[in-house]
Amino acid sequence: MAGIPPASSPNGGGAVTSNYLRPLFLVTMLFFMWGFITCMNDILIPKLQQVFTLQHWQAMLIQTAFFGAYFIISLIYFIFSITKGDPIVKIGYKNGIIAGLLVAAVGCALFYPAAGLASYPFFLLALFVLASGITLLQIAANPYVTILGSPEGASSRLNLTQAFNSLGTTIAPVIGGYLIFDSVSTAAVSGAESVQMPYIGLAVTLIVIAIIFRMSKLPAVTNQIEEGESLQTTTGIWKFRHLLLGIACIFAYVGGEVAIGSALINFIKLPHIGNLDESSASQYLAIFWGGAMVGRFFGALALAQFRQPSYRILLMAMVALLSFLTIWLIYDMQIALIVLALIAINVVVLIFGKFIPSRTLGLFAASVLVLLIITILGNGVLAMWSVIAIGLFNSIMFPTIFALAIKGLGNYAGQGSSLLVMAIVGGAIVPPLQGWVADLLNIQYSFIIPFACYLYIVYYGFFGYHVKHKEAHKASL
Repeated sequence: MAGIPPASSPNGGGAVTSNYLRPLFLVTMLFFMWGFITCMNDILIPKLQQVFTLQHWQAMLIQTAFFGAYFIISLIYFIFSITKGDPIVKIGYKNGIIAGLLVAAVGCALFYPAAGLASYPFFLLALFVLASGITLLQIAANPYVTILGSPEGASSRLNLTQAFNSLGTTIAPVIGGYLIFDSVSTAAVSGAESVQMPYIGLAVTLIVIAIIFRMSKLPAVTNQIEEGESLQTTTGIWKFRHLLLGIACIFAYVGGEVAIGSALINFIKLPHIGNLDESSASQYLAIFWGGAMVGRFFGALALAQFRQPSYRILLMAMVALLSFLTIWLIYDMQIALIVLALIAINVVVLIFGKFIPSRTLGLFAASVLVLLIITILGNGVLAMWSVIAIGLFNSIMFPTIFALAIKGLGNYAGQGSSLLVMAIVGGAIVPPLQGWVADLLNIQYSFIIPFACYLYIVYYGFFGYHVKHKEAHKASL
């Protein structure tokens, strides 16, 4: 039976006790950092394409190297776990996180010699090593967040940490673009050398965070072996139906989200949709990804437990107001009012979900299906804002799917996490498939591919998440 320490809180089952606040804060830093680093790829692609005179498919090898590491490292981790024993169970979540930070730091540091040698394959190697470290962080940190408190609050805590992950993806293009393209220190540098100092800075930051984790006292969460099973050779992970369906769900979600984000600018550029140039369309892409951040804050509040329900409403109203003011200041009042209306719709769906993770997931995925139908069949600003609004409803999906999929795994949590992280490879497979359909038909009809992905998420949210294996039930007690 899993030896997960109980958590109690005066605010209810979903809250985090004071003993867990500090470790949750530290882990949240990790989510921010790997969101920031992941989105830096969007800066690297045009920069290295310019430096090495690459074709588009060659430049996209940056994403292949990055997301390919998720699959390969997770696969290696899983094979090792069922033959030699789960590494996270053996060394603990804290040491697993430190290892991931150090590997990622090495990957960032490799950018310096890669730029010095002006070698594109060396850059791809550096990206693979960097993503390998982030993969280890994902395997260790995601399940660790779910057990830093009561099981009822797992989805809420993952949504909160994923919100800061989205914060990293939102500001990385701004900061990274300035450092690599526009800063005074890079003004005289036209080659790959402009990426050296930003990535050395990231390497130093990751090492500092690793030192902070090493010096911090984190709750020691251990998982014991079920009676009659051996950790060294167990393959009982395959008995958990809800996990296997969850792996497919992560694949579908990541694939669908990345595909939509990748096609959004070209879609908005269409004469009968937005008729905008690339620069203007990219501003709406920022709203798409920013919506995921705002939605995750809503999800964290909606799926948390409060002694007074009014606290939830008050905090959600504050997030909505802050979002409105931010959009107003950056864009204009009209766009701010549209975003506020979309936020209101998002909140209504949350209320219909009755703040139950699985039900909310199903309703959010169903909402995306409606938005995609409008995107595929509609015209003008209605179709444009429909696809942008998907970001808000994407928000809670990854953390909620993850929490539902590893629920009740007990000592299999590390193995399950590695399989779920492996499924992120959907982000490398689904977008090219949508691109193929776009070439065959047109970009508007190509959204039928993510439609199929979200149709499966609807199934998982309403039916596939159920924990049916008896051992999962015992492990969750």
